Amino acid sequence: MKVYEIITNIILTKLEEGTIPWPRPWNTRESMPRNLVSKKEYQGINAFILGCQHYISPYWLTFKQCKDLGGSIRKGEQGTPVVYWNWLEIEEDGEMERKVPFMRYYTVFNVAQCENISADKMPTTAETINDHMDKIKQCERIVDNWKDEPQIKHGKQQACYMPFSDLVNMPVFETFINSEEYYSTLFHELTHSTGHEKRLNRQGITEIAPFGTPLYSKEELIAEMGAAFLCGFTGIEHATIDNSAAYIQGWLKKLRNDKKLVVIAATQSQKAVNYILGI
Repeated sequence: MKVYEIITNIILTKLEEGTIPWPRPWNTRESMPRNLVSKKEYQGINAFILGCQHYISPYWLTFKQCKDLGGSIRKGEQGTPVVYWNWLEIEEDGEMERKVPFMRYYTVFNVAQCENISADKMPTTAETINDHMDKIKQCERIVDNWKDEPQIKHGKQQACYMPFSDLVNMPVFETFINSEEYYSTLFHELTHSTGHEKRLNRQGITEIAPFGTPLYSKEELIAEMGAAFLCGFTGIEHATIDNSAAYIQGWLKKLRNDKKLVVIAATQSQKAVNYILGI
């Protein structure tokens, strides 16, 4: 539980400061947090933990990686934990019975916290998508290219996903303030739909989850994080997050009561997004 508590406490601190960590804290896919050496993007909860630190550079590295590049960590700088899963083999009567997943963490630093790394070791900034129409076309392509998508119907006044009929109901496009609002809402509902039994078979969708229950809250957090990932992938604003004090207090209470909630939800939201994108 120690690792879950370390990560959850970071999220709790941000919420207490009035910052909601799971809106898209990176601007485009090119600015999503990634390792400087491997160039791999951080996944799941790590993307939100690193993204909400609000450094200009998306690149991170370990103390050893910094040292290997000839650099050093600036005096007084604090690192940020990132987590990964490992497997523990359980043996009974001398034979391996099963493998149990467990979580560990290590510390990384943003390149802005480092010094003396030569310029030739730093990557050039990738060109980002600036044109509004290009961003919306990206959103359209995600929806159109998903081969296993649910049916999407327009006309209802409220957006929702109906698992029984595998149907997403959306208000008509013209009722939204802008295109970003429409697609961030649609991405939220499409993330819900990945939980259908013929897709990822997620408990929050396949079972009845009354409003306010832990299972309902977990599924809502998965959908919000999934929408944030997809908004970041396309470069649009994640416009559906409620910034009210009541909303923040509600999540503070839930996360204090369940230290695993935010980590597990982020992991499942990443799976949902990968499913939608065909990764």
